[in-house]
Amino acid sequence: MAADSDKTHLIHQLRIDRAEREETGAGHGKWWLLAGIAAAVIAAAAVLLLTRNGAIEVSEATAVAASAGAQPAAILQATGYVTAEREATVSSQISGQLSQVYVQEGEHVHRGQVLARLDDSAQHAALNQASAQLAAARAQLRQYQVQLAQARRDFARDQALIGQHLVSEQEFETARTQAATLAAQVLTQQRAAAVARAGVQAAQVQEDYTVVHAPFSGVVIDKAAQMGEMISPIFGGGGFTQTGIATIVDMSSLEVDVDVNEAYIHRVRPGQPAVAVLDAYPDWQIPAHVIAIVPTADKSKATVKVRVAFEKLDPRILPDMGVRVSFMQETSGQPSASAGALPPGTVWVPASAVVQRDGRAVVFVVQGDRAHAASVTPGESAGDLRAVQGVASGTAVVQSPPAHLNDGSRITVKPDNG
Repeated sequence: MAADSDKTHLIHQLRIDRAEREETGAGHGKWWLLAGIAAAVIAAAAVLLLTRNGAIEVSEATAVAASAGAQPAAILQATGYVTAEREATVSSQISGQLSQVYVQEGEHVHRGQVLARLDDSAQHAALNQASAQLAAARAQLRQYQVQLAQARRDFARDQALIGQHLVSEQEFETARTQAATLAAQVLTQQRAAAVARAGVQAAQVQEDYTVVHAPFSGVVIDKAAQMGEMISPIFGGGGFTQTGIATIVDMSSLEVDVDVNEAYIHRVRPGQPAVAVLDAYPDWQIPAHVIAIVPTADKSKATVKVRVAFEKLDPRILPDMGVRVSFMQETSGQPSASAGALPPGTVWVPASAVVQRDGRAVVFVVQGDRAHAASVTPGESAGDLRAVQGVASGTAVVQSPPAHLNDGSRITVKPDNG
């Protein structure tokens, strides 16, 4: 009986308690779970570190407002600057010293308005001299005319008396010669008076050149000379002579000059609709159209210059502003019913710009060197474009954002090659 009791006791010692076994298994499971979580955290931290320390290179596009009717498609984008078709640096037509300058930068001027005056003392003296010479020539002409009239009366009287033999042949010939001579002198003096009159006109023109007028209406954007400085229409190479007084821009002639990569110039045609977005006002979309394609290429940049006109000018548009132009193309055929029913605030973006993040549709908005996720409500598609709501027209968005691009990631935008 004692032996059986000892065996039973040994068997109980060798048996593993179920509670202890479950506790041991649970401990191992927790260790595996903690190890997995740690690995995930390390991987996420590595990705976050990479995306923050190294900027992600992306391409951007501009959101374009959807119009009721035909669906617009941006087939090409290019950057350029606002320029003025009419811009002139106004100078005098003669050399001289400025006695007055009447305009300041930013001032609006009208065509013919006096901008400046030069010292006209020399020109005024020359005009007085020419006027005096004209007066003397006219007085001499008057004297000859009076003498001619008397000579003709004497000749007529002698001609009546010669038939009565009351005057000699010699006296008659002398009277006729005198009348002819004075007639020639009158003609010569008339020519001299005409020369003197032309001299007065030339002197008057020189004096008029001392007054500088605005060639057209516009705004003074630069004042290059001050009162007392010397002005010359020809640059002499000296450091004390100005060649211009002020630069005037006709604000009604503002347009955009953009350089389009020559590989894509076939996508542009005169009259083509376009949308311009100023760098200063990224949320402002300005309707425009192509004026002309300049028929020459820049071999150093492999680009062709395209002139684009604004459909309507605005005082906010200023010369030399940076601008991005989207060349648009309407879809062929009749617009669909759904296109005409697009809700207000709908914009077109590249379909590749709309991605899913955390179960919601987003686009990444370019703000400086960062990309920020913006939730959008996707609509219908039109070719490579997607209608969305949630971002404003003119917003720069990332095309085909990579999977590791997150809200706030640092980015660099690829140069636009057309």
